[in-house]
Amino acid sequence: MKSTAKNEAAVKASFIVAEEIAHASKSFSEGAFLKQCMLKVCEQVCPDQLQTFKNVSLSRNTIVDRVKELAENLTTQLAEETRSYTAFSLAVDESTDNTDTAQLSIFIRGVKSDLSITEELLDVAAMHGTTTGQNIFDAVEKSVLGMEDIVTTVMKTVNFIRARGLNHRQFQQFFLEMGSEHGDVLYHTEVRWLSRSKVLKRFFELRKDIALFMQSKGKLMSELSDPKWMCDFAVLCDITDHLAQLNQKLQGRKQVITQMSDTITAFQRKLDLWMWQVKQDNLVHFPVCQSMSASFPETFSCAQLATKLSWLKTEFDRRFSDFRAQQSGFDIFANPFTTDVCTAPQHLQMELIELQSDSGLRAKFQDATIQDFYRLLPPGLMPQLRLHAARVLSMFGSTYLCEQFFSIMNLNKNKHRSRLTDDNLHAVLRIASAQDLKPDIDTLNMINR
Repeated sequence: MKSTAKNEAAVKASFIVAEEIAHASKSFSEGAFLKQCMLKVCEQVCPDQLQTFKNVSLSRNTIVDRVKELAENLTTQLAEETRSYTAFSLAVDESTDNTDTAQLSIFIRGVKSDLSITEELLDVAAMHGTTTGQNIFDAVEKSVLGMEDIVTTVMKTVNFIRARGLNHRQFQQFFLEMGSEHGDVLYHTEVRWLSRSKVLKRFFELRKDIALFMQSKGKLMSELSDPKWMCDFAVLCDITDHLAQLNQKLQGRKQVITQMSDTITAFQRKLDLWMWQVKQDNLVHFPVCQSMSASFPETFSCAQLATKLSWLKTEFDRRFSDFRAQQSGFDIFANPFTTDVCTAPQHLQMELIELQSDSGLRAKFQDATIQDFYRLLPPGLMPQLRLHAARVLSMFGSTYLCEQFFSIMNLNKNKHRSRLTDDNLHAVLRIASAQDLKPDIDTLNMINR
């Protein structure tokens, strides 16, 4: 290999390694360690290529520079791609890193002329001294259910068990000696509220063992022997479990908002059913409450549970009012062959008649997914329907990508990397959160040779 070619290969290799480091949320200094490993392997496998491997620069400064260049390349690609969007929407969310700096993420969801969907990080900004609105389910926790005191008690106990290594080992041994079917409790610090569902459920299952263990540590938990507190805890367990199941259905990339709207509507109908059943003292869909009602029939209040459910329904109705405002447009998108042409927007009426009269397209509608179906529409003959579909497809239905983004952020800016600058953090996050875009390493290699 000629000298120029070797240099190009060395530079390209440094870009490839830098991208892998960013994707894996590793420290920039990992590059130097990786190079040491590479050289050791090379000495054994291909000693004649040792100098070639030595030419690959993987120092911390080089990795920092490469990561910034990769991120800038992705930014340039995204700017170019957004010009082809027929429609787009933004998802905005905020969370704090481990230095209490609020980081604002902005994702863009765009639809191209062929109705293909892309989702990418548009920007991330450090909001020093500034905060924004909170996630809907965090708000539900604070303004509806009014049970934060129960959550706090449970989390303090779990963290006491897990945060201290000795206590945790003793706890595992304690469970082993007692023959408990559970070997541990799930750990939770300060992640999103709905992720607490499993912790709450496990805590309830282990409540007797936990009470004995805490007593052995001189920390009496009077709450676990208080019927009123336990009944409230049961309500919280069951409701958070239902919310967690809903949340799981709303997660995932490139979901169509009309389908998410259907999921929300189904949950609201479930709330109506649950309220009616609970008022009849029927707890069939609330198993933890059912067990507490059997243990403390004089204490457990179905009326209180019904009230909580009523508050929850009111909160959902209020927070998802935007879905209702868009329902007419959603119905046209999801059910174009059965929608009432007379009540449809006038600019769509002629094309809807043509569509509903086309037996071939009607047959294809039965077999294709909703987003794929609209790609079958003739662009020249039904431009308004395609544009309407593009606008609906462009809508974010949740902040799922933001949630993923903040998980990656916490992996990168942890207690061991608290001095990571915002610029370097943002460069890493852009690479690690890239969805469909990939850095053009060949172009970058040509620039750097």
